[in-house]
Amino acid sequence: MTAAPKLATYAELLATPEDVKAEILGGELVTQPSGLFEHSYAQSGIVDGLRGPFDRGRGGPGGWWIVVEIDVRFTDHDVVRPDVVGWRRERLPSPWGQRPIDVVPDWICEVLSPHGVRRDRVVKRELYARHGVPFYWLIDPVAGVLEAFALERGRWVLTGTYDRSAVARVPPFEAIELVLADLFMPEPPEASED
Repeated sequence: MTAAPKLATYAELLATPEDVKAEILGGELVTQPSGLFEHSYAQSGIVDGLRGPFDRGRGGPGGWWIVVEIDVRFTDHDVVRPDVVGWRRERLPSPWGQRPIDVVPDWICEVLSPHGVRRDRVVKRELYARHGVPFYWLIDPVAGVLEAFALERGRWVLTGTYDRSAVARVPPFEAIELVLADLFMPEPPEASED
């Protein structure tokens, strides 16, 4: 008889090095190195575009917390650290000093990395749907594409796909026009032919 596998704990997650992104998915401690420059640039672009109008209320409705890479616990065996995550303040009125956050987010955005595409597109997408996250964005920083999903009756529905040329109102942040070019690094210059 084989022993059941030992499920990872939050204490084990906290013991990982600070420069390693760690999550617990299905009881397994999953690690990945910090993101590439283009990943971080897209992550910062989302925060820059949303925090003013939605977190601070400058040019938008306010009423949100928009943060990066904070631990969100759905269950003891599913603790994620989304690239960017948001809560409506009425649902999370006082987040100070909390780690992990045990309130289901109102929106999650993952920036795709070469080593995490399956995890973000399949594993986390299913996990977020199962726990009722209403909105999920996937950003491909290399292709310069944002895919936005809304949860309807437990299933993800694509609300839009936008490339770097778009200016769009993307749920749940339709109160402003989001300039997609601001999320992505400028395209590299064409190589000159000598």
